[in-house]
Amino acid sequence: MATPDFDLGDIKRRMQGAIASLSKDLGSLRTGRATPSLVEPINVEAYGSMMPMAGVATVSVPEPRLLSISVWDRSMVTAVEKAIRESDLGLNPMTEGQTIRLRIPEMNEQRRKEMVKVAHKYAEEARVAVRHVRRDGLDILKKLEKDGAISQDDEKRQAGDVQKATDDAIAEVDQVLASKEKEIMQV
Repeated sequence: MATPDFDLGDIKRRMQGAIASLSKDLGSLRTGRATPSLVEPINVEAYGSMMPMAGVATVSVPEPRLLSISVWDRSMVTAVEKAIRESDLGLNPMTEGQTIRLRIPEMNEQRRKEMVKVAHKYAEEARVAVRHVRRDGLDILKKLEKDGAISQDDEKRQAGDVQKATDDAIAEVDQVLASKEKEIMQV
């Protein structure tokens, strides 16, 4: 069996992937302001398969508390409307021809706190993903040292680099979470 190669750049890239996934998840959380990313995770049953919202309509923000969804195919309007109603966003679509309007209601304090809890859950999942990447990197280093491919000093130095990359990534996760939490709690 070939010995695995250690690449700190790859480890950092994988950690950034966890942060990018967190940002995408947090973008779908409702904050009381309209944003197209709010409806991105919604899948619509179209033409016999599930398609993302972006595959059947254009989403725009004409006002700070209003989303406008222009469905391309008139026959898909009811499917898009149904998908929005069935999502857990708690939004009530109003249909005018091929355009669906979503008024974003003011969030009460309890709902804001629930959203913050969900954001914390997403952040913890991202931290766990970063730690898994760290573990994988350290396992590769230990294997390389055991096989004699690198010295014990190199293994310790590179393990320190992996830990520094982990600390930086977790700090970035915390920063992204703090920013989103501030946005959610803003009245």
